[in-house]
Amino acid sequence: KQWYQRRVRDELCRRGSSTWLTTLPLEEHGFVLNKLEFRDALSLRYDFPLHEFPNHCACGKLNSIEHSLSCSRGGYINLRHNQLRDLTANLFVEAGCGDVVIEPHLLPLTGEEFKYRSAITTEEARLDVSARDLWYPMAKLFLDFRVFNSRAPTNQSLPITKALKKHEDEKKRAYGERVLQVEKSSFTPVVFSTSGIMGDEADKFYKKLAHKLADKTKQSYADSIRYIRQRLSFCLLRTLVISLRGHRGTSPKRFSDRNDINILYMTKNNLN
Repeated sequence: KQWYQRRVRDELCRRGSSTWLTTLPLEEHGFVLNKLEFRDALSLRYDFPLHEFPNHCACGKLNSIEHSLSCSRGGYINLRHNQLRDLTANLFVEAGCGDVVIEPHLLPLTGEEFKYRSAITTEEARLDVSARDLWYPMAKLFLDFRVFNSRAPTNQSLPITKALKKHEDEKKRAYGERVLQVEKSSFTPVVFSTSGIMGDEADKFYKKLAHKLADKTKQSYADSIRYIRQRLSFCLLRTLVISLRGHRGTSPKRFSDRNDINILYMTKNNLN
C-alpha cells in the first residue's frame, strides 16, 4: 500500500525510530538482541518480510506485522504499555524523585463537573504513575501512557505528528481536568508510536527528567537524555519483537527445530 510505504519512510526520519540501531550493545543495560530479534527488528523498521512467519494468527485472521502489533490475543498490547510504565517509574527513582507510585488511585469526586463528556468520573479511576519533585519541589505529577500502532489502517489518514497529538488530546480530555481540579497536580500524557516516536508532551517530560537525573548523578544533560532515550527505545523494541512471534494460544507451545533460524540463510533470502 502506498500510504503504508509513505508512513514507513516518514517514520525512518523521525527522532526516536533509530535510537536502538545506533546504541552500543551493552548487556548491563539490556541493550542486546539475539540474531532472530535483530532480524525481526530490522523487518519492523524497514518493512522486510519475516522469515518463517505463520500465515494465520491464533485469533484466526491472516497474519502480518501490522496485525501482530494490533492483535489483543496474548496480552502483548498491555505488555508494551506496562513495560514503559514500569521503566519510567524506575527512572523517577534514579533521578531522585519522591513518592513514586505505580497505578495510583485518584481522589473520589464530590460533585465536581468537567468540561468534556469523555472525562473519567468513576470512583475506581487511576493513572499509570505518579511522583513528586520533578517540575518543582513537592509538586505532584501524574502520567498516563499509550502506545499506538502508527501503521494500522485506522491511523492512515493522519500524519504521524497529528496522530500523536490526537492521542495526547484524548488522554487530556479523559484525565486532565480531574487531575488539575481535584488532585491539584499536573498531568502529562505519555504517548508513543510503535516505531519509537514520542509525542511532544512526552518529549518535554523526559527532557525535564533528564535534567533531574543529570543533577542527581553529576552527569551531563546530553549523557542523561541519551541514556533515557536508549532505555525507552530498547524497552519498547523488545515488547514489539516479542509480540511478533510470541505465543497467543491457550496451551503451552511445543518446541520445534524449525524455530532455530539460520541467520545467514535469512540474510541471503531477505536482502538479495
